[in-house]
Amino acid sequence: MMYLHIGAETALRSDEIVAVCDLDNATWSRHTRAMLRAAEQAGRIVNCAEDLPRSFVLCADGTVYLSQFNSATLLRRAENETFE
Repeated sequence: MMYLHIGAETALRSDEIVAVCDLDNATWSRHTRAMLRAAEQAGRIVNCAEDLPRSFVLCADGTVYLSQFNSATLLRRAENETFE
C-alpha cells in the first residue's frame, strides 16, 4: 500500500485519491467551484497547507484536502513513491 504525503504531517492512501488538482487552474471551472463550495458546506475540507494552498486532493469519500505543494510536486511524489 502506498501513501502520498500532502503536507502538515498528512499522508493519504493512494488508492483513496480520485484527483489531484492545481487550485489556480481548476477553480476556473464553475463545476469545480461548486464542488469545492459543497465540500466546504458539508465540512469536508481539510486544510493541510502550512502556507497558501496551491492544490487540492479529492478523495473517494468526498473529502477535499488542501495542500501547499503544487500538483506537479504531488504527482512526482506519487510516481517516485516518495514518503517524505
